[in-house]
Amino acid sequence: MEPEKSIALRPRFEETSAKSVTEILEKAKLLKKELVADYQIKIIDDHVYLYFSKHKRTYYSPFLQIELEANEDQTTTVKGLFGPEQLLWTFFMFLHFIIAGVFLVFAMMAYTHWSLNQPMRFDFTMMGLMVVFWFVLYFIARENRKKGIPQMHELEDLMRLVIH
Repeated sequence: MEPEKSIALRPRFEETSAKSVTEILEKAKLLKKELVADYQIKIIDDHVYLYFSKHKRTYYSPFLQIELEANEDQTTTVKGLFGPEQLLWTFFMFLHFIIAGVFLVFAMMAYTHWSLNQPMRFDFTMMGLMVVFWFVLYFIARENRKKGIPQMHELEDLMRLVIH
């Protein structure tokens, strides 16, 4: 996978493993005990979550969610999703909602001022600022993802140990 070339802030991938779901989960449980110093591995049903341990984690550190789906030919479809630290992602979503709310408030105010034949310059200025803030948040998120790309590759290597 090449996250450097992906536009998505949360890159996804899908591949097939020759192992069964049970074999992959057993391998994940084994690695969970072996690599406890560097990684946290959580297993919930047919999902495996790969994180960095607390001492290796930074605010831009990614995590990898792996979903395992059994196929009829005893192989497994592995669906992966890289994501940012959950607290950071929640904060960014909160900021997006605040910006969207402010944008909508000023859009309504602009319509009201337009219907009353009053000046709308301030309303459009604030709406323009909100659009600028949306782009700023997007580029901050892209920069954080770029900083986390080496760790994404490290998690991808760990995933390969689990599924192959």
